[in-house]
Amino acid sequence: MAPRGCAGPLPPPPSPQTWVWPRKMLAMGALAGFWVLSLLTYGYLSWGQGLEEEEEGALRAQTGERLEPSVTAVSQPHLIFILADDQGFRDVGYHGSEIKTPTLDKLAAEGVKLENYYVQPICTPSRSQFITGKYQIHTGLQHSIIRPTQPNCLPLDNATLPQKLKEVGYSTHMVGKWHLGFYRKECMPTKRGFDTFFGSLLGSGDYYTHYKCDSPGMCGYDLYENDNAAWDYDNGIYSTQMYTQRVQQILASHDPRKPIFLYIAYQAVHSPLQAPGRYFEHYRSIVNINRRRYAAMLSCLDEAINNVTLALKMYGFYNNSIIIYSSDNGGQPTAGGSNWPLRGSKGTYWEGGIRAVGFVHSPLLKNKGTVCKELVHITDWYPTLISLAEGQIDENIQLDGYDVWETISEGLRSPRVDILHNIDPIYTKAKNGSWAAGYGIWNTAIQSAIRVQHWKLLTGNPGYSDWVPPQSFSNLGPNRWHNERITLSTGKSVWLFNITADPYERVDLSHRYPGIVKQLLRRLSQFNKTAVPVRYPPKDPRSNPRLNGGVWGPWYKEESKKQKPSKKKAEKKQKKGKTRKKQKKERSFPNCHSGISRG
Repeated sequence: MAPRGCAGPLPPPPSPQTWVWPRKMLAMGALAGFWVLSLLTYGYLSWGQGLEEEEEGALRAQTGERLEPSVTAVSQPHLIFILADDQGFRDVGYHGSEIKTPTLDKLAAEGVKLENYYVQPICTPSRSQFITGKYQIHTGLQHSIIRPTQPNCLPLDNATLPQKLKEVGYSTHMVGKWHLGFYRKECMPTKRGFDTFFGSLLGSGDYYTHYKCDSPGMCGYDLYENDNAAWDYDNGIYSTQMYTQRVQQILASHDPRKPIFLYIAYQAVHSPLQAPGRYFEHYRSIVNINRRRYAAMLSCLDEAINNVTLALKMYGFYNNSIIIYSSDNGGQPTAGGSNWPLRGSKGTYWEGGIRAVGFVHSPLLKNKGTVCKELVHITDWYPTLISLAEGQIDENIQLDGYDVWETISEGLRSPRVDILHNIDPIYTKAKNGSWAAGYGIWNTAIQSAIRVQHWKLLTGNPGYSDWVPPQSFSNLGPNRWHNERITLSTGKSVWLFNITADPYERVDLSHRYPGIVKQLLRRLSQFNKTAVPVRYPPKDPRSNPRLNGGVWGPWYKEESKKQKPSKKKAEKKQKKGKTRKKQKKERSFPNCHSGISRG
């Protein structure tokens, strides 16, 4: 019987003796094999049983101190970066959530909680800034996300984090959601520094079938093993479980004496709202059905991270590892998320869209069990991790991130004093924005946001601006909006807040402190002078999965500029890719954007 949990049983760990005395001491090897088999049978098969404290205690009692095999330490730490998708600021136990997250709570309590930590309001920007250490204005990704049908990807002239880590001997692996473009083969994760990739190129696909529909008639399979569609996994495995199992396999096959970088970008808890049935058991009291589904998804994710952590211990990585946990943007209340008591939601530049759940857990931390209130941004991980890996950053690479390890580990002041949240010159929907409203310094019709020390300035249309209390979205007809609404003057296009004193953005100070407004507008103008042109091309019909064997994947070729692809060749390619699937009576795209849960 398979163990309960968000991942299957761990693969048997390689015996430590095989790393030191290969092909020798067969008797000892046999004895070690028997010990491992006994250990697995007695203890590790119960890992997925749950996350309550008593169960973890039982595991430790069964395994003793043998969770961590004795291996020679490496000077470079193992780097584990876990990115959750659409997790709201309130959606973790230690922020007061009703959702049970014992693993996240424990890891954060034993590490350093980042309580002044910022990301971007949507998927692609946060991921691009993590992997390049640069603001969106310096990669051309200022506007929206990279759409599945766009011939666009993270600019190829940017040195990525995994590429820099490979230079200093790291094995680099990515599991999960990419969402940084794929229209050319050169854009794929394996061409951007990862030794292996297992995951989706897009986001918001079905958790079980791994199909993604961008629009009617634009549906395709979205699961990859390196550079090829992973058809073997089209078998209904829930993605959170599937990704966790792959992480376990990577750790089981890697020598812990050699440094590893693992980027685990879970699909959860992004819509569609789907979860295995047993995770709903604790949340029957939640009336809001979307919130209930979301809670079940988050519980499964929490359990998966428990299994990843235990795998790090089992295979000898944990004592020399640094685990970083981050959400990629704020939660979406209409899809079950909660950012309360922060203002706004995913997709906005209010605090609810950009202030993230984040922490660092590591035996290497000097100040464990602490809270860091210094300013930290997702671009900071690039230089921080390269420095920890004993790597070098070329002088010609102009980064926007800072090395914040001493800030996190030792409690020192952050080198960061400001954050450019973004400047989007395409998004100018503020009807009353103008140069005059910006004192001739800045056109306030442009959507922008900046933080300088305590002060935060927003211009243009920052997005949906209400405060959404927990479970305010009920299941009842037209009265489902029970949130606090803010009354704004029709001519508003500038806001100023003291975030330290007013983290919930309830008191606009723009009229009281025009001098500070002008200073921040000038800072915006300075940043804007360094911006590169926006990359947001129109959709390309050649991206349709029907022309690519039913799969979302690279479609662009240099010769395609001169001639369009042959229709017959495209149909032949599609037929070849679907040969295995014709054995089924029907092939559809179930649950694409449906929000239907399993169980």
